Amino acid sequence: MFKTVLTERLNIQYPIIQGGMMWISRAELVSSVSNAGGLGIITALSFDTPEKLAEEIDKTKKLTDKPFGVNLTFLPTLRPINYDAYIDVIIEKGIKIIETAGRNPENYMQKFKDNGITVIHKCTSVRHALKAEKIGCDFVSIDGFECAGHPGEDDVTSLILIPRAKDELKIPIIASGGFADGRGLVAALALGAEGINLGTRFVGTVEAPVHENIKKRLLEAKETDTMLVERSLKNTVRVLRNAHAEKILEMENNGATLQELAPLLSGLRGLKAIQTGETEDSLFACGQAVGLVYDIPTVGELVSRIVKEAKEIVENRLKNIVS
Repeated sequence: MFKTVLTERLNIQYPIIQGGMMWISRAELVSSVSNAGGLGIITALSFDTPEKLAEEIDKTKKLTDKPFGVNLTFLPTLRPINYDAYIDVIIEKGIKIIETAGRNPENYMQKFKDNGITVIHKCTSVRHALKAEKIGCDFVSIDGFECAGHPGEDDVTSLILIPRAKDELKIPIIASGGFADGRGLVAALALGAEGINLGTRFVGTVEAPVHENIKKRLLEAKETDTMLVERSLKNTVRVLRNAHAEKILEMENNGATLQELAPLLSGLRGLKAIQTGETEDSLFACGQAVGLVYDIPTVGELVSRIVKEAKEIVENRLKNIVS
């Protein structure tokens, strides 16, 4: 059922990936996705030392015997990051799938390849996807404008970006940004992708390590309840609309500098929010797919639902349309 290049190469049952999300993609959620037949991904930089990442990998292995990966994002940070040390942990722990994002991972590709690691690089444009292909990435996760977090600066939606990438690339594509259900899975496959990457929808599950106030807020939100901030810094982020995000946007519109904005942009505010349930005092990455979050199921229920809905669309609706 839905056998694709993605399921074959990653040895997973369904072409569904849980993307790396800061603070959220931890053992409980990751193992649940993998156990449900998808691919769970731990976010490495949620852990302030490589040793803590190693502990989380060990914890995940105790919860699932299925494949899972690790996300490593190369972005400007206020504190220097020893990426080599994180990569060494990933290798030592036998992880064979890595999702990279942000800056080009070219400097680390030989190390990945020497250790038999499949590299999925997340891109927000065709030109970046072509570069990822050139340096040897195995998959490109092409991230449309609808996505949570960093959508890039081109503002091209998944409906256009996925087939454009398919037309240009020889390596397989994963569709990311705007996907939340079986309809999205079928659409992504029709556009040329080999599977889908979900972020926001997996936040709205029982196993996501997020305060119930946040999950309730997702249930209340519509597709129009996200907004873009940090555009003036050329580091655009799509977040849930709240008082904190509105304040940052107002400051940007008034010409605020990075130095003035930095205290408000700290990721530690987001960590505090998911722990305490405070919904108005931090930036919380959220995609437009939040408009498709109608309940808080278990991960297993969500994955089964997506697959069942997609199967019904292919076998019934589409079959009856084509004569």
